[in-house]
Amino acid sequence: MSNSNEPTSVEQHRSEAPSSVRCMVVTVSDTRTPETDKSGALMKELLLEAGYEVVRYEIVKDEYDQIRSMIEAASADEAVEAILFNGGTGIAPRDTTYEAVRDALDKEMPGFGEIFRYLSFAEDIGPAAILSRAVAGVVGRTAVFSTPGSSGAVKLAMMRIIVPELRHVMREIYKK
Repeated sequence: MSNSNEPTSVEQHRSEAPSSVRCMVVTVSDTRTPETDKSGALMKELLLEAGYEVVRYEIVKDEYDQIRSMIEAASADEAVEAILFNGGTGIAPRDTTYEAVRDALDKEMPGFGEIFRYLSFAEDIGPAAILSRAVAGVVGRTAVFSTPGSSGAVKLAMMRIIVPELRHVMREIYKK
C-alpha cells in the first residue's frame, strides 16, 4: 500500500516529461484547403492552447504512398517530434490513412484506438464507433497519432487522450 502523499508512477512520469513537444499537423483530404480545414485548424488551436508547438502543417491527399512518404520525411526531421493526422480513417475505399500509418509504425499503441472508440461510443456516436480506425504509435523517435477527420472526433481525441498524454508519450520515447 502506498502513502497517499507519494506520487503514482504515472504522476512521476508526467513530472519527468518534456514541457513541450514539436508537432506536425496533417489533414488527409482530397477536397479540403487551408481555408476550409476546420479539423486541422482545431487540432492546431488545441495544441497551442496546451503549450505544444506546431512546427508544420500540411494537407495531403488520401493516397497511401503520399501519406507514407510524409511520415518517413517528418520522422526523419529533428524539428518534428509528433505527427498528428486527421482524416481518412474510415472504411470507404478511398480511406488509406490507417493502412499507411499502421504500416509505417515501429511500435503500435493499440490503447489509443481502443480508448478513442470507447469514448466515441460512450459519449458521442454509439455503435457507429466501430467504423473508426484511429491508430497511434511510434516511428523511430516520433509519436504518430491518426484520428478521424470530423471536428467532433478531433476534439474528443485531442482533449481526452492526446493533449493530456503527449508529453508522457514523449518521455517514454526518449527514455534511455
